[in-house]
Order: sequence, then C-alpha cells, then structure tokens
Amino acid sequence: MTQSTEDKWRDQRVTVMGLGRFGGGIGVTRWLARQGAAVTVSDQAGREELVESISALDGLDVRLHLGGHHESDMTGCDLLVVNPAVPLDSAYLVAARKAGVELTTEINLFLGRCRAPVVAITGSAGKSTTAAMTGAILASQRPTHVGGNIGVSLLEQLEEIAPDHIVVLELSSFQLSYLPLLGRSPHMAVVTNLYANHLDRHGSMAEYADAKKNIFRFQGADDVLVLNRNDAITASWQGQARGKVRFFSADEKCFQLKLPGMYNQANAQAAWVAARQFGVERAAAAEALAGFAGLPHRLQLVCERSGVRYFNDSKSTAPAEAIVALNGFPPRSVIAIVGGYDKGVGFGDLCLVMAARAKAVVTMGQTGEEIARGVGAVRLEGQAPKVVKALALAAAVRDARNLAVPGDVVLLSPACASLDQFKNYEERGETFVRLVGEL
Repeated sequence: MTQSTEDKWRDQRVTVMGLGRFGGGIGVTRWLARQGAAVTVSDQAGREELVESISALDGLDVRLHLGGHHESDMTGCDLLVVNPAVPLDSAYLVAARKAGVELTTEINLFLGRCRAPVVAITGSAGKSTTAAMTGAILASQRPTHVGGNIGVSLLEQLEEIAPDHIVVLELSSFQLSYLPLLGRSPHMAVVTNLYANHLDRHGSMAEYADAKKNIFRFQGADDVLVLNRNDAITASWQGQARGKVRFFSADEKCFQLKLPGMYNQANAQAAWVAARQFGVERAAAAEALAGFAGLPHRLQLVCERSGVRYFNDSKSTAPAEAIVALNGFPPRSVIAIVGGYDKGVGFGDLCLVMAARAKAVVTMGQTGEEIARGVGAVRLEGQAPKVVKALALAAAVRDARNLAVPGDVVLLSPACASLDQFKNYEERGETFVRLVGEL
C-alpha cells in the first residue's frame, strides 16, 4: 500500500490516453491532477465531441490535446495512463515502452492503492448483474463500494474506502489485459462463464481466455477464486489457481428474484458464494436479492403494451448473451431484435437457438443480413421463426410490434456491439425505450 498522498506523481508529467465521449478518463485525470501531476489528456475525438467530458475537468490545471494522438505525448511523459480500449500492440504504446515510459491504467492505479479487500467479477455474460448483486448483498452487512467496468470510477474515493470496507469491481477482458503491468490480482475473483466475444480485439478464444485469467493469475494462497461448475471451460481453471477455489451453480437452491431466467439464478448463486466468504448468512443474501430490481439495458422490462412485454437487453453484445436471454422465455413467445456491429464472432449457435425457440427474428445493422441468412439456413421449411430484415432500430421496433400478439415478448438482445449505428449500448437501449414509448 502506497501513502495516500501520491508524492510519487507530484510535478511528474502524466499523459492520460483517452478521455472518452462518456468520461471514461475523467476520474483518473481528476485524481492525478489533484496529486499535483502535470497532466496532459490526449484523445482522438475533437473538442466538440467531448463537451460533457471536458466540462467535468473545469477548474483543473490540465492540458488538452484533442483531435488526434501525438507520439510525443506518449514518449515524453513519466507515466502513460492507457484507456483499456487501446490494444496492447498499439504503435503509441510500443513507442512509449521503447522510450522507457511507465504504463498503467485507472484500474491498476486503484488496485495498487486500495486498502479494502476487492471482489472482482468478470465473464462473458452476467458480470454486471453479478457485480451489482454481490454489492447489494455485501452492502447489507458492511460498507461496500461498486465500480469498475460497471461505469463508476472509484479512484477518487480512495481516501473514503477504509480497510474494513469491501470493494466490488466488474472487470472486462480489456481491463484485465493490462493487469500484468501491476502484477497483482484481486483478493477474490469471480468468473461467471466464458463464451466467444471480442475476438476482433483478442484474435482467438485462447487469447481471450488468457486475458480473463489475469483476474486470478497473480493471487496468493489466501485468495479466493469462484468458478461456475456448469461452465466446462472456466471450471477447468481450478487446477491453475494458487488460492482457494469455490464453485457456484444455477442448480443450487433457488433464490426468489424479480429477474427472469435461470441465468439470473446463476448470477445470484455466484454473488452468494462470493458474499459467503465474508461471513454473510444465506438469509441475509436472500433478502438482498429479493429486492434487487436489475440494471438498465440488462433484460430491463420497459413496459407491457396491449398484452405484449418489451425488454431492453441492449447490453447483450455477444451471441452467447442473446442466447441466455432467449432461453429465459417460453419457446415461440419471443420476437427477437438482433444485429449490429461485427466483432468477428460467429452467429451459428445463436441462429440455431433462434430457429428452435423464437417466434420471429427481426435483424438490423451491419450483421443483420448474415444473421438473417443463418436463421433461414437452419429453420425447418414453413415453420417459425419468421425472419424480417430491417435496416435500423426504429424499423425493427415497428416490425416487431406488428408481429407480436398478446402474451408475446419483444426482446432487444442484439448479440452485437452498437458502434455501427450508436455511440454505445446505452444509447441503443435508450433509443429502444423511447421508440417503444412512442408505439
């Protein structure tokens, strides 16, 4: 644990690579500036695209280099704080390493300084909900802070986080890719599952899995790894753990939840196993979980209209996540809206599940044509699901409404990233909610 006053960075030159349209670099920029560092923020986007993020830095002595990166900002500093979205093999990072610049990320800075035990949660599906559930259970017993990839920076709260508190972090594969720079893993690591995702970044399932393993790779004998007994890939990691291993399973005694689907039971079981390591009784966990209403854009019930329920699952950015959502509803009751930005992940399994379970499939976006062909190739002649191709979300919502009858579900679970038509999955989900409200 370093001292709370970061004298190490006082008057040091620090470049933050990536402020972000939605403020991903705000917390670390403010924290470093308040430690007395001479901070430069570099971002590919221009000032007009970063208005809200820039306004969050008002009053701080920070230099802004916007509209493109300059290698001199990366090589002429003492510390380079990298946005995890930047690949490790970026030419800028290669140049920084050659210049002897220290590289880190916001999460690494936090993990290296946090005085409280950290529960870190990753996986291909369910990690946000599991992190929120874990936080809800633990918060019923002691002060708990939830952040990381779930959208909240905890770096500025370091002084408020005491040793007897607990921190729950959702960590993505991008964030975990940079953990070897720190050489430390959280005290407790939870892996919900592993399915193909982000192969456009990682290149292969093996590389994707390797990034995920950083969540426990540097653990010691007193640390804990929580694995899914029903996920063959991650369950096999038991033998690679240095610390204690605990398992969870959706087959355990069910919790009473507001959220549908056995996958949310799996999320709840993972949260319970993590909380149990801190002495939480099952009754307390059950009470906290019974009141958990879920997260926006994660199988969020938008409304029921004319007997049709509309669900916003815009956070579904991989086929495996859409499969999980589809399996949460009765067969032939779902009109599925799918498609978006192509991340290089195949849709074969998703097309099989939609052909077997969906009432209709409405495709959209960059991958819409591929998914429509895939469902058409595997469905039985003359049988459900009907496949409709829409170019954009507005048309997809209208088509889905026209296909639905009372008792049906219209499910936005795109199985793809949103970058072909939206800034991020939140904007896509918010647009869906607005469009449904206008029906």
